[in-house]
Amino acid sequence: MTSMPNHENDRSADVVVAGHICLDIIPQIRADDFQFVPGGLLETGPAVLATGGAVANTGLALHQLGVNVRLVGKIGDDVLGGALRDLVSGDTLDLAANMVVAHGEHTSYSVILSPENRDRMFLHCPGCNATFQAADVSDEVLASSRLFHFGYPPLLPRMYANGGEELSALMRRAKSLGVTTSLDLSMPDPNGPSSAVDWPAILAAVLPYVDVFLPSAEEIFWMLDRAAYERISSGGGEFPAHVGALDLRHISQVLLDMGCAVAGVKLGERGLYLRTASSARFGDAGRAFLNPMASWFDREFWSPCFDVHVVGATGAGDATIAGFLMALLRGDDPAQCLVAACAVGACSVEAVDAFSGVRSWPETSARLAQGWKRCATHSGDGWVWDKTRGVFEPQAG
Repeated sequence: MTSMPNHENDRSADVVVAGHICLDIIPQIRADDFQFVPGGLLETGPAVLATGGAVANTGLALHQLGVNVRLVGKIGDDVLGGALRDLVSGDTLDLAANMVVAHGEHTSYSVILSPENRDRMFLHCPGCNATFQAADVSDEVLASSRLFHFGYPPLLPRMYANGGEELSALMRRAKSLGVTTSLDLSMPDPNGPSSAVDWPAILAAVLPYVDVFLPSAEEIFWMLDRAAYERISSGGGEFPAHVGALDLRHISQVLLDMGCAVAGVKLGERGLYLRTASSARFGDAGRAFLNPMASWFDREFWSPCFDVHVVGATGAGDATIAGFLMALLRGDDPAQCLVAACAVGACSVEAVDAFSGVRSWPETSARLAQGWKRCATHSGDGWVWDKTRGVFEPQAG
């Protein structure tokens, strides 16, 4: 049984962020020789409690940027759910006013074991994310927003079941209310049920109702072009390092043909690639796109990352999306949105967690104005650096 939150004090929001959320429990492990031994005892330091998942990562980053945002995730009526709701709310209680409390269900959590100089180990409980459904996002919440962002459907079994009918229904309903829609993915578990799903069919059904789609390179090639995924993976090292311009043009065309208006590919340390549809598609792009919209028609850009000291990459992709959506709501053009996205993503990796490194937009904008160094301002593959815009464009001809 699910109880919906009280909406009596609701106000309109620029963005509603919905989807996967969890509580991260991170004990401080001092021992270098950490290992599980039956019957043994390992002393640890204090535990850090942090929010995780797209709802918290993208939503709280948007809040840090000054965007009026509402969060819709599903939590249990247990102690962990209370802790997660408190962390989400912070000093702004209405951030969590639309969280859905599922009576008798367990809150999703991860125990992250991270000894020094060792790879991390995760113990994850999906909890009530397993029962998240389209009905958990009300028309009332959607209709009062300009933009709806949904994150991590591969971690929400009901949203991808039956050919993704719940996900399609939710995005279609948002579009019918005049809302601009945005979608982000997560990598399916290769050993879990989400890996056996027909993702090309799901995305073909969903993307006609998605205006902004910004998956990572690894996710989208795995889902839509397994041969290209295997070829790119064979290069070793980080996946985005071996993604070429022809690969990006191919996969973005596939996404645009499936129906989205804005197709982006997150490339990790290499930045963010973007390609947009023709003018006809933007006639139904929703109220987050401000007139004039001609700057969005048939464009292709790539923005490299900003030079920072990386402390942690957790949630960097979510923060990048937050920067993009914030700039879109400001009425920025696609090149400006790309630069903002990469700037916010760069700020996020300067902290261990997903969003505490994110600064307000005035602070981030001031950093840009001071000549923040980019990781690359030259490239092969027929790209030309536009110094004024701070992005690469395809070379004419």
